[in-house]
Amino acid sequence: MSTVPPVPPALRRLAARAVAQAAAWQPRLGHAVRTQAAPLRTLGTPRHTTLPGSRQRAEHDHALGSIGAAAALLAGVLLVVAPGTASAQTVLPTTPGSSAFTAPRAEVPAAGLVQVAGPSPYKLSEDGDSARHSVAVAANLLPLEPPAPAAGPEPAAAPAPAPEPEPAPAPEWSAPVPDAPTSNPYGVANRSYAAGYHTGVDFAVSPGTPLLAVGNATVVSAGWDGAYGKEVVLRLADGRFAQYAHLSSLAVSAGQQVTAGQRIGLSGNTGNSTGPHLHFEIRTSNSYGAVINPVAYLAAHGVTDF
Repeated sequence: MSTVPPVPPALRRLAARAVAQAAAWQPRLGHAVRTQAAPLRTLGTPRHTTLPGSRQRAEHDHALGSIGAAAALLAGVLLVVAPGTASAQTVLPTTPGSSAFTAPRAEVPAAGLVQVAGPSPYKLSEDGDSARHSVAVAANLLPLEPPAPAAGPEPAAAPAPAPEPEPAPAPEWSAPVPDAPTSNPYGVANRSYAAGYHTGVDFAVSPGTPLLAVGNATVVSAGWDGAYGKEVVLRLADGRFAQYAHLSSLAVSAGQQVTAGQRIGLSGNTGNSTGPHLHFEIRTSNSYGAVINPVAYLAAHGVTDF
């Protein structure tokens, strides 16, 4: 025993509409049958038995035309009523299903299709669910995909490591005892000196204070020198001589190369000295009395820290 499937709502509506149309056409069909009964009887008479131009031939032709019109009308009614025909399958644009107006949402219409409005959330009286899910939306109404995030700026390259600062060039000139006060300036007249004046400048420093080479030089002598006590003499790069007297200890020896700012010994109170100090001279030659003002000489070379 087979089970008859339920008739879908769309088919029920189509059948109801066909019945209504048939009922509307029924009076017309009855009138056509009554009015055309005589023509039908006339049509039963063979045409070749009537004379051309006779009344019987004219009635026969008129009946034939009427029967053809009635047949065409009946065929149209059958097209409307009979399910499965093209007319019976034409549905309204808002009716869900497979038609020229609707399609599953998964199918995207062709790119050339332009839709001027989105589908409305219509419902059918027999169907509680909205039919919007079966309506295709043209590409121009599809939701826009969010634009791809703009590529952010490329991360800045790690800064190159700062080059290590080059070591400061070694000073070409230096004070013999930086920032030390003077206790006896150059050139002061004094009969106790053989030259009759003070041939150098005295710096008041405590014993053991480091003494520095005033320029790049060669050690001429380093040792004891009578009234000067322990002494160091340097020949500078410009040919002048720098003399350090009354030292407590020596840090260089004759023939050694020294650079500006290098320690050459420690201050003291040796030789003919009345107290700890450094006696410093600049000589034009390595001999007593061939001297120039040491402060003015060093100041001319940019030394000011004394």
